[in-house]
Amino acid sequence: MKSNKLSQLFLVSAMGLILASFLAACQLVTIDYVFVAASESNAAGSNGQIYTYAVDSESGALRAAASAVPSGGTAPVAMALTSDNFNLYVANAGNNSVVHFSVAGNGVLSLKDSVTLANTPVSIAVNPDNNGLFVVSGTNSATTNTATLTEYSLSSGTIGSPVANILLSVPGYPNDIFLPSAITVLENGEAVYATVYDKSAYNPGGTTTSNANPGWVFGYSIGSGGALTAAPASPYQAGVRPSAIVADPTSRFVFVTDFASNQLIGYTIQSGGILDFMVNGPFKTGNEPSAITIDPRGIYIYVTNALDSSISAYTIALPTGTPSTIVNTSGSSINSTDTEPVSIVVDPALGRFVYTANYLGNSISGFRLNPNTGTIAQTQATPYPTGANPTAVLAVPHGNHATQKVSP
Repeated sequence: MKSNKLSQLFLVSAMGLILASFLAACQLVTIDYVFVAASESNAAGSNGQIYTYAVDSESGALRAAASAVPSGGTAPVAMALTSDNFNLYVANAGNNSVVHFSVAGNGVLSLKDSVTLANTPVSIAVNPDNNGLFVVSGTNSATTNTATLTEYSLSSGTIGSPVANILLSVPGYPNDIFLPSAITVLENGEAVYATVYDKSAYNPGGTTTSNANPGWVFGYSIGSGGALTAAPASPYQAGVRPSAIVADPTSRFVFVTDFASNQLIGYTIQSGGILDFMVNGPFKTGNEPSAITIDPRGIYIYVTNALDSSISAYTIALPTGTPSTIVNTSGSSINSTDTEPVSIVVDPALGRFVYTANYLGNSISGFRLNPNTGTIAQTQATPYPTGANPTAVLAVPHGNHATQKVSP
């Protein structure tokens, strides 16, 4: 009788060990946190929210990681992170604010401070030394030019006073109205670039009053104390309606998407921050390219196409920076997103997952990135629901995990 009981106890213990081993093998391991800026609902004036998701290290699938937090305003349009991933900034178009949050190791966000701008913020970026926050702002309904680049000092993440405040206008066209669209800072911290388009020269459905080139990139070198100096020959032509801008991790190349011409424009960076067009460019994208990112290794470019609800993928020829289209061996549908992608990010921990914020889909689309070829394939259960009209997506590595990053 005693022997039978021992046998039963051993059997139960063995089954418990097997079950525990199975559960441990199936345990989800978080490798990154993904943040998405959206609104609580589609109702006018709905509060902005930041939603947090955990990335499964094996599949790239997303799951809710923390409660959504208010963005500090309405109509959030952009986000930026410090290079140490401890501070997140969100720009709210509804109340012209930029709000600062700290980022905890478990992905939880805590409100810290904010600033209010004179005009509507459109895009933001932080320099790699984490002592400068750059904001481009402007108002679509303005009758005079309000496109402005503002630089704020940062101290331990806290937003300080403005260091620079520059009106973005093209010489020879003082009466034109320019609308900002995007901004990026070089990884080496030596320059900042902002894109605008001339509403007086490009105004679909309305009248035009100028014969100027519509699209432009403004370049400024960053000096001691954050002083900005216009790069020689700046601004530089940038197609018709530049919509997004990114610099590669080695600070040698800049890429701009042209929403109106369905093109990717490449530049090489010369001494003093001068931009020169790449040979053989511009390069074809899908319809209405809206956002762009480069993988942390500086090998692949990914562009979201808002009208097509798709992603265009490119390899970077390292000596010249020239993008070459990646052929999708599994068919064209492999790069399909949910409706109207407007922001894109590659996870920084493994550099193997790609996520897009889909404005009309109210969702995030996820993809697995093949690090050997650059091709992408949809993750499990994608797309993942978000709040209403998500506009920006960012990712931080979980805890102290090493990141896939190339030093400039």
